[in-house]
Order: sequence, then C-alpha cells, then structure tokens
Amino acid sequence: MLDNISVISFALRLQACHKAGLNIKQQIIRRINLNEEAVILTLVLALSVAACAAPATEEPATTEGTEAPATTEGTEATTEGTEAPAIKVGFIMLHDENSTYDLNFINAAKEACATLGIPEENYVIKTNVPEGQECYNTAAELADAGCNIIFADSFGHEDYMIQAAKEFPEVQFCHSTGTKAHTEGLANYHNAFAAIYEGRFLAGIAAGMKLNAMIEAGEFKPEEAKIGYVGAFTYAEVISGYTSFFLGARSVCPTATMEVTFTGSWYDETAEKEGAQKLIQNKCKLISQHADSMGAPTACETAGVPDVSYNGSTQDACPNTYIISSRIDWAPYYEYAITACMNGEAIDADWTGTLATGSVKLTDLNTNVAAEGTQEALDAAIAKLESGELKVFDCATFTVEGKALDSYMADVDTDADYTPDTEVIENGAFMESKFRSAPYFNLNIDGIKLLDQKF
Repeated sequence: MLDNISVISFALRLQACHKAGLNIKQQIIRRINLNEEAVILTLVLALSVAACAAPATEEPATTEGTEAPATTEGTEATTEGTEAPAIKVGFIMLHDENSTYDLNFINAAKEACATLGIPEENYVIKTNVPEGQECYNTAAELADAGCNIIFADSFGHEDYMIQAAKEFPEVQFCHSTGTKAHTEGLANYHNAFAAIYEGRFLAGIAAGMKLNAMIEAGEFKPEEAKIGYVGAFTYAEVISGYTSFFLGARSVCPTATMEVTFTGSWYDETAEKEGAQKLIQNKCKLISQHADSMGAPTACETAGVPDVSYNGSTQDACPNTYIISSRIDWAPYYEYAITACMNGEAIDADWTGTLATGSVKLTDLNTNVAAEGTQEALDAAIAKLESGELKVFDCATFTVEGKALDSYMADVDTDADYTPDTEVIENGAFMESKFRSAPYFNLNIDGIKLLDQKF
C-alpha cells in the first residue's frame, strides 16, 4: 500500500499535468500496477486537488530540433481561418539535420504535416534521441503531452517504442526500420520500411555505367573495376543494401567486384571518412555508403573518386564526384498513418513502401559526372522493376560459395537467436520485403569481400 506522502506526491504531479494541459488519464494508467486501495485513494485525492486548480494558459515550449511548440491534447488550431485536423503528432529522431538519414525523416515529417493541413503547433520533432531508455522517456513525454500518434526513425528505438505502446494503449506508435510489430500483436504498434533495395539497385546501375565509361576511357582495366562501400553495421539492412547496389552495378559492368568496410556507427563522420580513404587506398574506383554523414562523400571529392551517396544529394558539397543517391521518402507513410489515426482506422502492422507508392526515390542525376546514357538505363530498369519483369535478388545473377541458391530459410519472425523460420526463395528469386517490411537478406554473395566484420 502507498504511504500518504507517495499519494500526495502523485496527486501533485497530476495537478501539475492538469495545469500544463497534459494527459491526466495516461498518468493514472502508469500507476495501475498499484493495489486497488492505493489507486482509489490516489484518484480521489488527485482529482480533488486537480479540480481546485483551473488550467493555466499553456506557454509555448520548444525542444531542440522541435519545429513547433507543444500544445494541449485535442487543441484545435486554425490556419488562415480554416479549422486544422484535431490531431497532435510526435516524431523521434536519432540525430538531427546534420545527419543525412535524419534530415530525410525530418523533411518528410514537415512535408506530411503540411500536406495534411496540420499546423506547426500540432506537431513536435524531437532530435538526438539515443537508442536507449531515452527513447522510451521521450515517447512517454510526447504521449503525456497529448500526441495521438508517435513515430521513431531508428532501428535501435524499437524495444523502447514497444514499451511505450504497452503503457499508452490509446496512442499509436509507428517505428521505421523495425522488425517486431507483426509478432508483437499490439493493435497500437506498427513497423514500416520501403523496398529501398530497388533504389540501391538502380543507383548501382548508375555506378556500373560510370565504371564502364572509365574503362572505355582507359583509366583502368575491366578486371580492376572495384567498388568500395562504407557500411555502418553487419545487419541484414546493410547487407541487403550493399548487395543490391553491387548487383545493380554488375548488371551493366559484369567484371565489377566490391570491398566493404564497417564503422560500427550509423553516424561517425571521422570513421566514415577514414573508411572511404582506406577503400580508395585499396584502389577502389568508386565509393558508396550506408552510413549517415558526409564523411565518405567529402573523402571522395578530395581524392577525385566518383561517389554514390545515400539519403539525399551531396552535389552541392561534392560537385565533381557525386553521381546519384537513393533514398526512402517517408512522407507517403507518414501521410497514410496519420490519416488513419485521424479517421480512427487501423494502421497496418507492417507497411512496405515501393516505387509505386512513391516511397523509393532517386535524386536528380549529376550529368556532369554520370556516364552518358545513364538516365535512359535507369528509366528502362525502373519500368522492369515496376512490371515485375526484373527482380533485384534474382538467384540466377549471383552465387554463394560458388553455388546457385534454390532455397533459403530467413529469420523473418525475429527472436533472440535469429532463428531461420521462413522460406524466402520463390520462382527463382529471393523475395526481400515480402514476408516482412524490414530487410532479411543476410547472405554473403560471391564477388563481395568484407574487410572487417566486428560490427
């Protein structure tokens, strides 16, 4: 049983929430593990204390990276006399706009809210939220502040978003790049990803075209067409990305090989720059990346080595080496999920964006660096991907330890031991993102050399 001091302390907390316009009911839910007598006593005292205090006018509060002040749940803001949607949205970002990865999400969040007519005071963007308990704390704060739907953008946020979803059942929690929503069975917890392996395959075609042009110009021999790749971790997401990029390059430059180095971080500009420099010293003729800083692109610009970036164009900073970039456009998913929340409709537990949904994008081609004919090759490949004629992971295009792949059990229903549970080869192709939105391709195919695997 709670002592009187604890009860009074909690009551005062509720009173503070009441004055700030926060969600009192959620504060009560957070204490339901107490015994019934304590809960009843707390509620009686809390409600009487809260009733004595009229809600104070809310002061606009900003947060680092927040694009708008927080507002009370249910507040109906207006823009130019038009009633805004009665919804409040929270966004949790691993880093800030200095990370190309997070900037891509931030831009999508702003775009989606603008498209849906959600005013700035009705959405909050929290940046630099680590993949730890801080994520849960931030999600709980956003729920307490009246957010109806909350998004997080990084893989390591998942367990903490699930924790928050269990605690706030009336709030929708949407996690990008996660793997557990389809097995958790929570009505208010959702995963989303996109078939970005198709975008990387296309970017790989642009890379292969550039290698061919350099070979034709006599810069190196066909057997020296080696690509370097800076990856963050040895996760399936990264493996799927560099493999699809490589397969795209080799579809037009069959002699291409690849070396991959890892940094052990999604965002470490120094490590990414050093990784790119190491690959260039190893005589890699072109560099790409699955890491979030400008480290690799700037190393390429300094060395005069062609570069394919990720999550956005780096042409302004690297005009002489940047070719193209692939990225996920998260605005379509944000618009879909927020609209469903506003309408009281169910949100898919596991949503996959595609070229058709506008979720897989290529930035504008830098024609000053790209090989002649690249845009035409990309347009032809896009048409074949959309029609289903072309499969990125067509098993006829790669081998594993010298053998063709005709069967593979992947870990789709993720458990602690990553136990393979689902056959993913169908009609001669590895069906990425069919059985779960997040990537599960984790094969080391021939032609790709991993320089380190400690991450």
